[in-house]
Amino acid sequence: METFNRIAPDVCLGRSVKIFGFANLYGCTVGDESRIGCFVEIQKNASVGARCKISSHSFICEGVTIEDDVFIGHHVCFINDLFPRACRTDGTLQTDADWKVIPILVKRRATIGSGAVILGGVTIGAGAIVGAGAVVTKSVAPRTVVAGNPARLLRTLAEGEAP
Repeated sequence: METFNRIAPDVCLGRSVKIFGFANLYGCTVGDESRIGCFVEIQKNASVGARCKISSHSFICEGVTIEDDVFIGHHVCFINDLFPRACRTDGTLQTDADWKVIPILVKRRATIGSGAVILGGVTIGAGAIVGAGAVVTKSVAPRTVVAGNPARLLRTLAEGEAP
């Protein structure tokens, strides 16, 4: 059965990657044994590590680096431009030359809950947990739990507590 995926020839897929229907990948890298859900877009110059799970309807834009063993919930959105505009002041359409990608880093074993929005310039620390629906405007320390809009610290995970 055809899955209707669009995977450009410049995509670098690791070993045993699983991609489910209607995904759109171009110019990106996906590590070994990662799983990409339905209706996911991963843009050029984005990187997904090994053994990651990217749930359905998520958007991973240019400039996002996701390290190994990361969970991305359903409908997570990364934003690489804090002041987006369609046109220049003279009314002509903007081009790549008119803006700069603001990178985002998600460190190893982090979890991002469904519906979260991650703004440019943010680092999600190793083993951190971002609650469902959170809007992350500032970096998240390793092994902490944040939630809300804007995301706020709820607690720090105890030693030995699984991140």
